[in-house]
Parts: sequence; C-alpha cells; structure tokens
Amino acid sequence: MTRLGVSERTLRRDIDRLRGLGYEVSSISGPAGGYQLEAGSDIPPLLFDDEEAMAIALGLLTAAGGTIEGMEETSLRALAKMEQVLPPRIRRRVTTLQTAIVPLARAWVTVDPEILTTVAQACRDHERLRFDYTSRDGERTERNVEPHQLVSIHQRWYLLAFDRDRDDWRTFRLDRLSSPWATRMVFTPRPIPGGSAAEYMERSLRSMPTRYQVVATVHAPAVEVRRRIRPGEGSVDSLGRDRCSFRTQGDQLEWLAFQLIWLGADFQVHEPPELTEYLSELASRVERAVS
Repeated sequence: MTRLGVSERTLRRDIDRLRGLGYEVSSISGPAGGYQLEAGSDIPPLLFDDEEAMAIALGLLTAAGGTIEGMEETSLRALAKMEQVLPPRIRRRVTTLQTAIVPLARAWVTVDPEILTTVAQACRDHERLRFDYTSRDGERTERNVEPHQLVSIHQRWYLLAFDRDRDDWRTFRLDRLSSPWATRMVFTPRPIPGGSAAEYMERSLRSMPTRYQVVATVHAPAVEVRRRIRPGEGSVDSLGRDRCSFRTQGDQLEWLAFQLIWLGADFQVHEPPELTEYLSELASRVERAVS
C-alpha cells in the first residue's frame, strides 16, 4: 500500500469493485498475504480508451467478410453487444462507421476455425503437428511437420512449416488441410529462409504453378499500376508513358478478373483465353443489368 500511495481502506474498496465487475481476485491473509488477479472462466468487462474501442469495432465490422468460416454472424453479434455498453460519444462514431463502410466481400475460400486454432496453438507451443493434406491434383497424404507461422495472404490462410519426412520447408493451404493433431513433441524453431515468413510465402506463391498465367496490357503509367497492387500480386513493366504490361497468376477466374478491374484503367487481356472468355461473359451480364 505504501508503494501504491493509497490507504488500506481504498485498496479494499478497489478490490471489491473489481470483484463486482466480474474479475476473479483471490486473497491470502497473514504477513505474507495479499491479492492476486486470477484467470476466470468468463470474460469480465474490459476498459478501453476511445481509440481502442473504435479499433475493435472496425475489426469486428470487417470480420463479417473474412476468411474464417462461420465468423461473419459471430462478429456481428459481438459488435451488437459491444454497442450496448459503449458511451454515447463512441456509439455515435461506431454507428457512423457501420453506415459508411461496407464489410469486405466474402473470401473465395474459407477455413474451419477449429483447424485454424489447432494449427495456431501448435505454432505458438512449438509442437510437431500431423495432418492429412490434399494437393492441387487431389493426392492425399499424411504430413509430419514442425509448424512455424501462419500467414494470411491473397484471401487465404497458409501454414509455413518444416516437413520432417521431406527434410525441407513447405507451405500448406489451410483449406486443404484436415484432421490436424498436435503430437505433444516439442521442437526447437528453425531459422526461416530469408528471415521473414511473409517474404518466404510471397516467393513460394510466385514460384508455385497455378492454373492460369495472365498477361495483359494496361493503359496507365506503370507507377500508377504498381500503387494499385499488393506485394506479390503481380509484376508491372513499363511500355511507355501511358502503357504497361501486367502479369499475374491464379486459380480463380473471378479473382483474376477482379484484380484487372481494380487497376482502374482500360486493359486488354492477351492470355489466357479462359479469362478473355470469362470477361466477355461478365461484360454481357453487366450490359444486361444496366440496359
């Protein structure tokens, strides 16, 4: 109490207030006694400042279109509960956010939250992990890996791990992973090649064969197009002051079409013919919608 600069009465009153809010506080009497904050089974009220409350509300709002299966409705329920206890000044700001922001479009691929949790815990605890994995061509194998990090990129979740059977690093798409279980065998983390899981993941995706290889000409300066794409999404080469070549790759025609439209400029697709056909069908649907 001397270190806190308060009286014993004040300290006891503050402890009673914490208990009244739902926090588990244990006490030990005697000369060596004191108070200890315990981890409870329920989540007690938390105290956030204005900016923290806004950050949480924005995160819940955008999670409604995230890549984790089943989290959309849960996120909206959590946001509704949060709004009920917010001060009026913060509630008005959150309401403004809801009316001004459209949640992100649903990802092409979602993952099971239980799988995501199991893999994340194995990464955290440095436990070897076993799971069944289905490759792009449908081959099913059992994997024994040392999981290092999860990476969310291009609307998908990936696991970066060291494959013990292949004695090399591998990346695994979580939506192709099933029946994961931690072996309780602890490993010592290895240095990630290049030092960064995100950079390794981007290099791996660029070198990974995909179904479609896109080549297009974009009628905009290369510097402007580069600002519109995220790292690892494609390469841009200048063809003059107002034109550039754009190359990318992927497995979904819908996502590739969105990437090109998102560039915000006229473009011509040279490869692949499947994307040209898909864009033609899309243009016809749009024309019918506005005619």
